[in-house]
Amino acid sequence: MLIQSALVALAATAVSAVKPLQVKGNDFYDPGTGNKFQIVGVGYQPGGSAGYKPDEKKDPLTDADACMRDAALMQILGINTVRVYNIDPYLDHDKCASIFNAAGMYMVIDVNSPLPGEAITSFNPWESYFGGYINRTFAVMEAFANYPNTLLFFSGNEIINDIPSANVTPPYIRAVTRDLKNYVKKNFKRQIPVGYSAADVREFTYDTWNYCQCTIDGEKDNMSRGDVYGLNSYSWCGIDATYTSSSYNELTDKFKSSSVPVFFSEYGCNQPLDQPRYWNESVALYGDKMNGVFSGGLVYEYSEEAKNYGLVNLTSDGARLLGDYNRLKNKLTQIDWKSLMAEKAAQKDIDAPKCDSKLITHDGFLANWTLPAPPDNTNDMIEKGVSPKRNGKLVDISDYKVNLKVYDEQGNELKDLKIVAFQNDEVNYPGKVSTDTGKVSTDTGKETTTGGNSNGSGNGSQGEGKGNSKDNAATFAAPMILAAALPALAMVFA
Repeated sequence: MLIQSALVALAATAVSAVKPLQVKGNDFYDPGTGNKFQIVGVGYQPGGSAGYKPDEKKDPLTDADACMRDAALMQILGINTVRVYNIDPYLDHDKCASIFNAAGMYMVIDVNSPLPGEAITSFNPWESYFGGYINRTFAVMEAFANYPNTLLFFSGNEIINDIPSANVTPPYIRAVTRDLKNYVKKNFKRQIPVGYSAADVREFTYDTWNYCQCTIDGEKDNMSRGDVYGLNSYSWCGIDATYTSSSYNELTDKFKSSSVPVFFSEYGCNQPLDQPRYWNESVALYGDKMNGVFSGGLVYEYSEEAKNYGLVNLTSDGARLLGDYNRLKNKLTQIDWKSLMAEKAAQKDIDAPKCDSKLITHDGFLANWTLPAPPDNTNDMIEKGVSPKRNGKLVDISDYKVNLKVYDEQGNELKDLKIVAFQNDEVNYPGKVSTDTGKVSTDTGKETTTGGNSNGSGNGSQGEGKGNSKDNAATFAAPMILAAALPALAMVFA
């Protein structure tokens, strides 16, 4: 009986590695310990936006063997949060979510995708804001709400990226945030935060932040106000960049008054293309100048895609670490994580500014908080819940061994890779799981391309100290196709 009881107790704890975090003021924090949580994250989209194939029942969290391999490599790196851009809400994600959970990692989930009808567009946003779109975003939240390691949902990514989009899209960003938060409040026991991931187009960076965080007079509970704010920042470029030359000092000074947690939802400039990334910005981000203002950040990105931002190259015969992986690992282990993760959160509400045109500094940014009404059937979906839907749940994983081949940068196979399955509410951080992953090199370990490092998404402002552009996983690569498809989709879901 004692053995049986012990086995039952072990099974009960096998899937409880992390516990849900909460937001108070400008911090994420652990309600049990009161400790502030720092995101040590990475963007996870194997295959890029093209890797999202709902017709083939594939998205980044459907292949358990791949998730086991990638979570093991992330755990060694010290990752505690993964951002997943493109999700099919009707597929089974239980094994992958449970694997990341056991590895001590949270998930940031984007509710949008690059396919037609599955995101608010930067052009004519009123055409993409319809019932079928809202239904899908609610279904994404339903699929992930039961996982304790779901940290937050992003209502949009880089929708504001130039003057035309800044002049029309802001009310739609807040409208989608409102709809998502109303659905969370009505349908979920845990009030999972909802926020926006913004492009660091410096003309609009602070206007976008103020637009999203301010309180609208007369709005009940200010449900359209973001709970968190992510910034995709690529202004620290090259080995000679510093805290000042990269304008990180300016970002820190501006965001120190934030009423909500602010973090880098993407970072990791790869300019110049012929130089490796040294990750000095990571040391700065978690250092004493910045960690009181920012709640960490997510490196862009895990897998090597067309624009050369990867830490790992995924091929048909296995995965190979790139130079960026060990250089990042080396930098992150220079930080005193035990002390940093033990810092107490203030747990105090911070008054948000009232929404007013005085908050907006750029003439091209729409200073109007009159939000579009929800599509006709939105309130019914909120009250009754969406259908169909898939409610995810953690499952027991019998074996945490990595079955896929992995090689270091020099081509040596890494043997006996496995996840260390945490228990007792443990969260991963750099240095917690130690494994030899080869030498630290000063080579990029990747083939560079020329000319094509901008996709027109408006991410980052070009010019001195302003960063670079990169593939944007949650915006559209073919706006004309999308524009043509949306009316038909609207009719289907009407």
